[in-house]
Amino acid sequence: MDLSRPAHLVAPDLIGARIRSTLGPPVCVLITEVEAYGGEGEDEASHAHRGRTARNATMFGRPGLLYVYLSHGLHWCVNVTTGDEGTASAVLLRAGEVIEGVETAQGRRRAARTTRDLARGPGRLGAALGVTGAQDGTDLLDKSAPVRLLPRLAEPAGIVTSTRVGITRDAHRPWRWHWEGHRSVSAARSLRP
Repeated sequence: MDLSRPAHLVAPDLIGARIRSTLGPPVCVLITEVEAYGGEGEDEASHAHRGRTARNATMFGRPGLLYVYLSHGLHWCVNVTTGDEGTASAVLLRAGEVIEGVETAQGRRRAARTTRDLARGPGRLGAALGVTGAQDGTDLLDKSAPVRLLPRLAEPAGIVTSTRVGITRDAHRPWRWHWEGHRSVSAARSLRP
């Protein structure tokens, strides 16, 4: 998987990939929904739009790093850095299906009503994996890392794109992708194959 490209080119390739955490008993999530975010001056919805800060510094790192941020003071959100080092670019992992460590994920996500809901949404996905800000900057391609990005086992049946969810700036960009018909994907908007 080539992560050295801009986020909007990498993002669709992450559908069907997996992210695995060994922060405690192993939990692996099949990635089913993502959103791309560009860099400084390029994408007004991006954390990096106004330049580098302590919060977004990892977005400017080399491709394949785990960029973690706290959303609304409640949820740790998980991103994969992409593009060239020094140029901010990342893909937000919006949703997935827990395929290993369901009991561990359930223990971390007690509010989930069904297994479908364990990683359905970016904050839920981060919680299911046990990720916090302490893992920000982890090399997802390092075989010894506690959180790793793993390739697809098989091609998704279909990938659909739409505009991003829950933003007001640059909301017109069709930079959200999801696995068509997968039960873990959040509510769809303006879908286009």
